[in-house]
Amino acid sequence: MNLRQGENRMTATETLTASLEDYLEAIFHIIAEKHAVKPRDIARRLKVSYASVTGALRSLAERKLINYSPYDLITLTQAGEVAAKDVVRRHEVLHDFFVEVLAVPDADADVAACQMEHSIPKGIVDRFVKFVEFVETCPRGGQKWIKGFSYHCDQEGTRDNCVKCIETCLDEEKQRTKTGGVKTMETSRLKDLKPGQKCKVVKVRGRSQAGKRILEMGVTPGSVIELERVAPLGDPIDIKVKGYHLSLRKDEAEGIDVELI
Repeated sequence: MNLRQGENRMTATETLTASLEDYLEAIFHIIAEKHAVKPRDIARRLKVSYASVTGALRSLAERKLINYSPYDLITLTQAGEVAAKDVVRRHEVLHDFFVEVLAVPDADADVAACQMEHSIPKGIVDRFVKFVEFVETCPRGGQKWIKGFSYHCDQEGTRDNCVKCIETCLDEEKQRTKTGGVKTMETSRLKDLKPGQKCKVVKVRGRSQAGKRILEMGVTPGSVIELERVAPLGDPIDIKVKGYHLSLRKDEAEGIDVELI
């Protein structure tokens, strides 16, 4: 994100109410699904009246976040797209934290994220992302740790299995360690992963302009990536990293070495 984009995001989000953020988020999702937005689509999605939608659209247009005029399709301006992506990211980071770390049911997590997304500062959102990455990559974390937390909640804090859990964790870590204490790292290329798989970035090869762009987007060594979708012909590849949704060309993914987690 360049300085101008950062300024656009700050100006846009600082002047938006929670309600207007909901409208902006709805427009973003409808564009992703249908490539065209009409007021009735927004009213249907948010379950509000047509008059309420019209008022919100005028407010967003006054802030230069959308292009809007009666009877025309609604589109996001550059500043509007930046602001919308910021709202969507906050929602998805919170949702993922509730589901993947706190083991909250998906529907409940979505409701809670909707309620909290409007007030959480960006710095805290980034901490949520880092904590989820820590849980997913730390030898004491991962899905088994999450299941252990669920068991802990269900059993009202019992510690009956703590010693066994620690012993199992140590045994598994020893299995991943070579003689001399050097960890084995079975790496593969990002392009070879399947949708739904998660990995940790080991190395981004190449110093071309494309390589620099990838690093700027947050695909850096140590970051956690979830592969979301691969186009029928293998290009592009849609991923999620640090709460952002990104599309990479196949040749870009070819230069990213990863380790499955």
